[in-house]
This record gives sequence, C-alpha cells and structure tokens, in this order.
Amino acid sequence: MKAHTYETQSTITPEKALDFLKEGNQRFVNNLKANRDLLEQVNATREGQWPFAVVLSCIDSRTSAELIFDQGLGDIFSIRIAGNFVNQDILGSMEFGCNVAGSKLVVVLGHTKCGALKGGLDAAQIEGLGMDNLNHLVNHFDAIINEVIDEDEERSSKNSVLLEKLNQQNIKHAIKDIRRQSSTLRKLEEEGKIKIVGANYDVETGSVSWL
Repeated sequence: MKAHTYETQSTITPEKALDFLKEGNQRFVNNLKANRDLLEQVNATREGQWPFAVVLSCIDSRTSAELIFDQGLGDIFSIRIAGNFVNQDILGSMEFGCNVAGSKLVVVLGHTKCGALKGGLDAAQIEGLGMDNLNHLVNHFDAIINEVIDEDEERSSKNSVLLEKLNQQNIKHAIKDIRRQSSTLRKLEEEGKIKIVGANYDVETGSVSWL
C-alpha cells in the first residue's frame, strides 16, 4: 500500500472512497492488515497530503478511524470529539478537507456504548460532579434524547435500547447539521463531488455498519 498522491486522489470517486473504507474494515474484522511501510509513507507525504476521506468520530479510545478502516499515513483526515457531533470549527475542518485538500467523502462515525451519549442520558448526575465544560458537552444531546425517548421510558445509560436509539439518531443529526450549516459541503454533495454518509462502529465485534 502506497501513500496517495495528487494523481491517485484525483481518480477517486466518492463511491470508490466509500469502498476503500468498507474494504478496510473487512480487513480489520478479519485481522488482515494491508501491507504498508509506514516510514516509506512518511517520506512519501513529507511534501504534502492527499487524503481521500474525512472521518468525524468520537474520542473513544476504541474508535481510531485509521485502525478500524485499515488506512495509512496521509489517507484520511480524522476529526475527533466526544459524541461525534459538529460545530463551526469542525465544519471548517471538513470544508478544508474536501474543498481545499480534495477529499471525496465525509463520514460521521458513531459507535455503540458511547460514553458521551451515556453522559447525556445521565446529565443530572454529571452536573453533580462540578465540571462545567463536561456539563456543556453532555447537555448538547438533550434535544436528540427528547426525540427518541418514549413516554415513561427510563432515561438512563443503563437503558441499552435507548442508548442505541440515541446513537443512531445522533449520527443522523450530525449529517443534517453538516448539510444545513455548511453551504460549501452541501454544494459539493449536490454536484456529486463528495458523499456525506453515516456509519456505526460496534465496539464488541469491530464491524462498521453503514446508515
């Protein structure tokens, strides 16, 4: 596996970029890493980078996009924040990745048993810990929780069914926010120059499912 160049990146379609990630996850699940010389890739990318995808994922230590998609140096832009949601700075990073650096795919990658989403469900207890910035983060998910929780359903991280419903809805919300809040990315997608997709990583199996 060689590092991508401007020429190889230019030939990648959004569909092919998605295939690269799907194939990489299959290798990961089957414990079949692609043969790549990382030091050679360091040398090959010293003058520039040509990633084919931007992946927004959680900071969870089990969800490294490079590992679970079996990608090397210079292959993907990796954006990470607890709960894999978007804000203006993340959108700016995505716009750079696609509109300046030439990436063909934006992936919002959620995962099962997400600690940030558990914090959202247990926000009352989190507030009692006295961490202002963490409180701000977990309260971000309130509106989404209200969309998926049933009347009289237990709002708790112990409610695994609710947690997974929240995970799936949170991925969809992030995709909507990207399209709504970034006219740049929305236009690129409408023109067929990029795809914006959602995915979910299973921390028990290593497998990625695509929304």
